Amino acid sequence: MKSPVILILLLLSIYSGILPYSSIAEEDEDLSFLEERERNDAQLPDAAREYENYDDLEDEEYSGYADGEDDAVPAVDESHVAVLTGSNFSDFIESNKFAMVEFYAPWCGHCRALAPEYAAAAEDLKDEDVVLAKVDAAEEADLSQKYDVQGFPTIYLFVDGVHKLYTGLRTKDSIVSWLKKKIGPGLHNISSIEEAEKIMENEDRIVVGYLESLAGSESEELAAASRLEDEVIFYQTNSPQVAKVFLIDPTLKPPSLVMLKKEAERFNQFVGEFKKSAIAEFVYENKLPLVTNFTRESAPKVFDNPIKKQLILFATSTDLERYYPIFQEAAMAFKGKLVCLYVDLDNDDVGKEVSEYFGVRTDETRVLAYTGNEEARKFIMDGGSEFSAGAIRAFGEKFLEDNLKPFYKSEPLPEKNDGDVKIVVGDNFDEIVLDESRDVLLEIYAPWCGHCQALEPVYNRLGRYLGGIDSVVIAKMDGTANEHPRAKTDGFPTILFFPAGNKSFDPVTVDTDRTVVAFYKFLKKHASIPFKLPTKLKDANSASIKDEL
Repeated sequence: MKSPVILILLLLSIYSGILPYSSIAEEDEDLSFLEERERNDAQLPDAAREYENYDDLEDEEYSGYADGEDDAVPAVDESHVAVLTGSNFSDFIESNKFAMVEFYAPWCGHCRALAPEYAAAAEDLKDEDVVLAKVDAAEEADLSQKYDVQGFPTIYLFVDGVHKLYTGLRTKDSIVSWLKKKIGPGLHNISSIEEAEKIMENEDRIVVGYLESLAGSESEELAAASRLEDEVIFYQTNSPQVAKVFLIDPTLKPPSLVMLKKEAERFNQFVGEFKKSAIAEFVYENKLPLVTNFTRESAPKVFDNPIKKQLILFATSTDLERYYPIFQEAAMAFKGKLVCLYVDLDNDDVGKEVSEYFGVRTDETRVLAYTGNEEARKFIMDGGSEFSAGAIRAFGEKFLEDNLKPFYKSEPLPEKNDGDVKIVVGDNFDEIVLDESRDVLLEIYAPWCGHCQALEPVYNRLGRYLGGIDSVVIAKMDGTANEHPRAKTDGFPTILFFPAGNKSFDPVTVDTDRTVVAFYKFLKKHASIPFKLPTKLKDANSASIKDEL
């Protein structure tokens, strides 16, 4: 049963929605002192630029170029780059064995920077067995959705209709070099035992096909699969003696296919229809180590993996010697189910950054499960649990069964929190933001964000002006150091409103001018509990404007 306070608030919220807006809003309220303050602030020199790290061109990543630079962009000869739309896309892909396609947005600065390099690559490759094309993703939303375009530019290589993401450098030379490798022979013949033994000694990861013939449909399927793969070398043989060197049972009827790696999981046998798509999927699923060292170099392989759920070991270099073998043993149970990773906390490049993102201390060994999807939920194995392969397996199984409580990172509770703007962290979010008796305005910010820094004095003044109203709370939370399932954000700053008596519903995203007056009017309109500024507060603030300036 709901408490009397909550019931009264709900009734008040419903009743206030029926009343004419002017009866509880600011129809008779004099806001001139707020507006005067805003005008005076606007006249201050460089008012929005006085904060350290403010970036004048912060929006360029999204808009492409600063104002006025469009006219300076030189014309690009794109005569060898095909323009694709929904009407000609399928025919184009079907009629070209190799097709590179860029999904771009006209306003994207990275796309504009790529344009001359991409066009030059198309010019260099005009006589090769590959074509380059582009799609305006802003105009072709259906194509963008079909091919899961998440950012710009996104570049795919289509080989016989199967697409693969290009993650190389966005330069003419890199694109040309990568494409020439793709359209060249990706499958190598092995005919002698000596060659096979040398390959086994020197290569880290290989795929070997044992076929009846080195020319034919099966060889063509294997060659097509090899062109979809960058990091594994493909070989074929029709010799039983050579096949035996590669750990293939020569008594088996061809075709037979294996992947060999120099690591704990040395051998993988292909089972399935001998077609390029099935072979490519087999290679993709097995080319990563059983446990991958997470680095900047390995990150794209992890993120591109169709398996999104991850099991991650965090440990220092010293502790890894002890705990890695145990973690690796547990990882064998999750092949094909979870991506298993380890993060070296002493790695200067990623250790601190990744541990901060996940909210893990850099001085202790922890095992964490991560959904890796849009919800991005995290789960930490109980620090008191025995660190054994069995305990890790049990934790992983509960994760797969969705039978764990999520972990949300939090800064320590503030020692004092009696300011005009309340400090929210993960551990006091429920207490402050989800308090049913108060209307709460919450800013989620990042310390490095220039827009957040520019908003800070406005937000602080709002908190000061409304500090005497018990039913309204102005609050802020560092979104880089704290998490809560009710505090979702796609960027900084995000400003959310949680009305009193309605905390079970999703908050309202505040989309208004970032001024004290605009925020005040928003609160007057949407607050569940009507309020007005005390007259004495108005007088005091009006009199203090000149002093503060």
